[in-house]
Amino acid sequence: MATLNDLRGARRQASRVRREVMDPRPSSSEPRDVQAELPAVRTSLSRVGLTGVEKVIQIGVDRGSPQLFSARLDCFVELGPTRRGAHMSRFEEVINDAVGELVFDDVGTRAERLAREVAERVRERQHARRAEVTITARFPERRRAPVSGTPTQEISTLHARAVASERGTRWMLGVSAQGMTTSPYAQAVLLARARERLAADGFSEAQIARVVDTVPVATHSQLGVGTLHLGCPAGWALEFDVAVLLDIVEGAMPSEIFELLKRSDEAAVVERAHRRPRFVEDSVRAMIAGVVERFPAAPDEVFVAAAQENIETIHRHNVTAERAGSLGELRSELTAGESVTRQTSMREWLEANDC
Repeated sequence: MATLNDLRGARRQASRVRREVMDPRPSSSEPRDVQAELPAVRTSLSRVGLTGVEKVIQIGVDRGSPQLFSARLDCFVELGPTRRGAHMSRFEEVINDAVGELVFDDVGTRAERLAREVAERVRERQHARRAEVTITARFPERRRAPVSGTPTQEISTLHARAVASERGTRWMLGVSAQGMTTSPYAQAVLLARARERLAADGFSEAQIARVVDTVPVATHSQLGVGTLHLGCPAGWALEFDVAVLLDIVEGAMPSEIFELLKRSDEAAVVERAHRRPRFVEDSVRAMIAGVVERFPAAPDEVFVAAAQENIETIHRHNVTAERAGSLGELRSELTAGESVTRQTSMREWLEANDC
């Protein structure tokens, strides 16, 4: 049985270990690179870095003039087991340098190029095996309401991500947009009830068919958020059109939404959404089909990730669906109508350069 002295000794030993992990000070008072010292617990860390770095950056969206955007950057490196820590100030220095050199020029730069450049510079400065950078920016798009033509400004989200390793840099470009979604199931239930009531009131089958074809049947609506990413393998010089990505995402939902609508516009948006009800699964499949159709010349190695979340109105939960895979996998599946044996995830694709 352990004695009181044994327990006290164990506590003192545990306390020393904790202090060494938190602050393993050498006896010398000479200035040193603390981050380069050996850690007390020698294990690697998957991601070390900064999150929520906010910058005003000037980037070009497609072929339009470059504009200033408020952006959020997250930046990480993989830390090996022989280094106690990363130099956090170097993340900020690299981001500042890249923003200054690449962004504030006469032509601006694309978000994915900025993400690639920061990832590669961070990996070099931190002497890391791998570095990852994500950029999120809100960008405006000027549109007109569908019937009145009233000008509106719609805000969407631009995503860029890059992972740099010794074997090269993989990057992604994506967009997120909101839309109106409507439930096919609830509409089918209400349609059956409408048919019963019309038949009970003496309407013929032909008359009932005319009514339900002319007047959209009610269903419950949701706010939908669709997200689409396309990824470029290392060494490929590809460029994806943000406007096309946005069109695919919004077109996959029953209807677009607008910040400013007149009465005629509201009627048009609601009727459009109720004439093309879609499950959350339908929207993801429509995004996949849209990518295959709109990017016929893109190589099979391009990565695709589509996701949809519908904010429920008659439930307390939300519903979501997603699909990811190489463009080659998706093309084969659409052609054959059969699921591929294995679907590549976004994380697997991003880290494939490490293999």
